[in-house]
This record gives sequence, structure tokens and C-alpha cells, in this order.
Amino acid sequence: MKNEKKSWTKPELEAYVLLLCANADNKETSEEINLIRKHVDEECFAKIYAEFSGDNEEECLKKIEKCVASHEYSHKELCEFQAKMKEVFLIDKRYGMMERNMERILNRILY
Repeated sequence: MKNEKKSWTKPELEAYVLLLCANADNKETSEEINLIRKHVDEECFAKIYAEFSGDNEEECLKKIEKCVASHEYSHKELCEFQAKMKEVFLIDKRYGMMERNMERILNRILY
């Protein structure tokens, strides 16, 4: 919880959100993790993954909401962010109800 006091960088926030996307269906696959690792450096991934692993979904959403408010995103950045989220959701060739609901919740927070 100590990281809540200090805001994440944009890449850290991105890693955290993408991890939540990967876990939306409660099945984190190696393909999803490898895809997330392509978007952030290894040090950032390790730090954020360690924090993410200790959080429940409610804590995740609160942290994301707080951090998004501390950054200014352009429309282009938000579109790119959303595309990365969709890529994580679809990499396992399944896009179920839980993933659709998580996407909807995250879009409300981001926009």
C-alpha cells in the first residue's frame, strides 16, 4: 500500500492496467504476460507485477482511478492505451463477459 502515496509513471500505470486486463477472466496466460512485457521495460514490469499480485480487483480499480487523475492524457494517448487493452483481451482468442465488463469499467475511468 505504500505505493498509493506516490503516483505511478504513465508506463507503470499502463503495466498495471494491462495486468488487470489479463486477469479480467481470472486466467492470466503466458501470452498475455509476454504481450504486456513488450509494452514496458523489465524493471517496470517486475515492480508493478509485484504490487499487482497483492491487490484485489477493488484495490486495483481505486489505484487506477487515483493515478489516471494525476496524469494528463491526450486523446491519441487514450486511443493507443485502449488499443493495447483490447490486444491483451483478445490475445487468448476469447473475449468473454468478464473481459467486456472490465473493458467497460476501465474505459469509464480513463475517459
